[in-house]
Amino acid sequence: ISNAISVSVIILVALIMGFRSSAGVLSWLAVAGILILFTLALTWVAAIAGLSAKSVDGATAFSYPIIFLPFISSAFVPTESMPPVVRAFAENQPVTSIVEAVRSLLMGQPVGNDIWGAIIWCIAILVVAYLIAMRVYKHKVV
Repeated sequence: ISNAISVSVIILVALIMGFRSSAGVLSWLAVAGILILFTLALTWVAAIAGLSAKSVDGATAFSYPIIFLPFISSAFVPTESMPPVVRAFAENQPVTSIVEAVRSLLMGQPVGNDIWGAIIWCIAILVVAYLIAMRVYKHKVV
């Protein structure tokens, strides 16, 4: 719930700063669905870190690789402008699919396969993280 509130605040600030979207209600609902799914998936990833770490600092250190994913995606620059090795990674990681799907939906552009890539990545991360978190939890409890 706190993550959903954070995302809502970010969207509100973007609107206050002047962001305008030509998206319709269905596109906004699709964006909300993708963001909720991605937030839920990352929450389970964070649960793994919290269950596995021996200290708060250790749990925080688990998040560093995740923090860098947006920087090696199409979130800030087009992947075509990246060196070949970086481009290959950027085009095949979850943040790029999610960013491209959300961007296309909010700009009223054709989404193509990006929406399916985003949904598949989110569900895959969610399922794998849930299974690992439950395994770590059961191991800790027993």
